[in-house]
Amino acid sequence: MARRMGSIRLRRASPVTVAVGALLCIFIVLFLIYPSSSPGGGSSASQRRMAGAAIHPLSPVTDPYRRIPGLDESRAPPINRYNMNNVTGTADPEGNRENILILTPMARFYPEYWDNLVKLTYPHELITLGFILPKTKEGNEATAALQKRVFKLQRYGAEQDRFRSIVILRQDDEPAIDSQDESERHKLENQKARRAVMAKARNALLFTTLGPHTSWVLWLDADIIETPPTLIQDMARHDRAVLAANCFQRFYNTETGRMDERPYDFNNWQDSEMALELAKGMGRDDILLEGYREMPTYRALMAYMTQEDKGEKYEVPLDGVGGTTLLVKADVHRDGAMFPAFAFYNLIETEGFAKMAKRLGWQPYGLPNYKVYHYNE
Repeated sequence: MARRMGSIRLRRASPVTVAVGALLCIFIVLFLIYPSSSPGGGSSASQRRMAGAAIHPLSPVTDPYRRIPGLDESRAPPINRYNMNNVTGTADPEGNRENILILTPMARFYPEYWDNLVKLTYPHELITLGFILPKTKEGNEATAALQKRVFKLQRYGAEQDRFRSIVILRQDDEPAIDSQDESERHKLENQKARRAVMAKARNALLFTTLGPHTSWVLWLDADIIETPPTLIQDMARHDRAVLAANCFQRFYNTETGRMDERPYDFNNWQDSEMALELAKGMGRDDILLEGYREMPTYRALMAYMTQEDKGEKYEVPLDGVGGTTLLVKADVHRDGAMFPAFAFYNLIETEGFAKMAKRLGWQPYGLPNYKVYHYNE
C-alpha cells in the first residue's frame, strides 16, 4: 500500500526581509573588522594594541606607528617626550617619589622570598617588579607559583601592598646545567656556562623593563628570603651608584646546638696583586672565579669584612660585586653598564658588571655589616 507523502511549501521571503538581513550581516562584519572609538575621541585598549603603543606604565612607545582603518587619518603619530633631567636618584628616594625597579632572575620559587618582598616598606605604588624564568620543568613550576601569588596580591591584596606593575618574562636560552641544586650550581666546571646564561637573562630583563622614569634598580636574587623591611631606603641613603649588601646564610650549627650564620656571597671583593697577576697569564676568553681552591686569588672578600662596632652604615669600595642584593642607580645602566656574558677583563656577569661600571666612572661600594640572608637548602 503506497503512503502519500505530505508536500512542503516554501514561502518566498519578502524583499524587505532580505534587505534587513543583508544590512545586519554587513554590520556584523564591520563590527568585527573595525575597532570602535571611545566616546571622547580617544582610542580603546584594542586600538592601542593595534597601534603598537606600549601598555607598560614605565615604558615608552617603541613600536612603529600604524594607521588604523576607520580612525581619523589626520591624527598625527604619537610623540612622547621625556625630560631625563627630571629623573633623580637621590639619598631620599621615598621623599622624592623616585621609581624603583626590582629585578629578579628566578629558576625556583621560594614563598619566603615573596613574603619578604611584600613586607618592604618602600611605597609599593613606586615599585615595579620584573622577573625572568627559564623554559624548563622547574621554570614552568616556578612561573605558575609566581603568577598565583601575583594574581592574589594584585587582585585581592591590600591597596598599599599592590605593586605599580609586574612584568614576567620567559628566557629562550637553554639552561647551562640541568639541576638547580646548590651543589651543582657551584661546581667550578659549571661556572662559565652557567654565569653566561645568567648574564643574558639579567640583560634581557634589564633592557625590557628599564623605563624613562626609573631612578633605581634593585637586583634581588630569588633565594634571598630575609632582608630588613627598609632595605631600599637604607641602601639608597648611602647615595652610591652601585652598592652591595652582605649576603649570609642561616643554618643549624651541630657543634653548638643552636642556629648560626655563615657568609654566602663571595663575589663582593677588593682586588689583589695575585688576582691581577693570574689575569695577566690568562687567555682573552678565560675567567677568574672567586671562592675556589683551584683558583687562589687572595682577594679581600667583603663576606669577611664585618666589623660590628662600626654599625650597618660602614661601607667599603669594591672591585667586584655579586647580584644577590645589589642597588644600582638607573643612570649606571643607561650609561651602558650591563652584565657581560663573555670574558670582560677576565670577569663575567656581576663581577664583569662591576668592572664595566668602574670603566664608566662609577665606583662600586659594599656594606659589610648590612646583612641579607640566602635560603638554606
